[in-house]
Amino acid sequence: MALAPERVEQMLRERFPDVAFERQQGEAVRDHTLFLPADALVDVCTFLRDEPECAFTMLSWMGGADYLPRVPRFECVYNLLSMTQRGRFTLKVRVPEEQPRVRTVTGVWPTANWHEREAYDFYGITFTGHPDLTRILLPEDWVGWPLRKDSPLGYEEVAFTHNTPGRIKPSPALKKLAPKKVRYRAQ
Repeated sequence: MALAPERVEQMLRERFPDVAFERQQGEAVRDHTLFLPADALVDVCTFLRDEPECAFTMLSWMGGADYLPRVPRFECVYNLLSMTQRGRFTLKVRVPEEQPRVRTVTGVWPTANWHEREAYDFYGITFTGHPDLTRILLPEDWVGWPLRKDSPLGYEEVAFTHNTPGRIKPSPALKKLAPKKVRYRAQ
């Protein structure tokens, strides 16, 4: 029998009575998701990994999200997988724009290394205690955070005949650009 997410939530509330968990509600919510304060993240993740009834031994993915103009602006989303208990669970941490910082969970799940670097690369969320918080997909000299909603959109106009000054139009008599007659073997 698969691990019920309601049971995971119950265990978390019992084990961490001082942590203000908030269940995400709404029609679009597919997975059982809990919001928690950033300062409790590592302790909660360690418990979920080490508790035999949960055994969330895999961080299947982690990512950032920008909800500008909402305050707090950012979220870090952690999707956990328990293969032995056949269960999934999602944790979310709200991150303020003024100091976008969260403690790293690389000590809990080593795979968080790459996921956190990607969130840093695209959103500028800093993971304190991370062993190698450097850009992972963008060049080192890149300026800014491209997935932030206030990031300027890069735009380069496509060159066409009508918008390229000094472009010489080809002569209609030019045969290299004329459509070729195609011969098919079946004919």
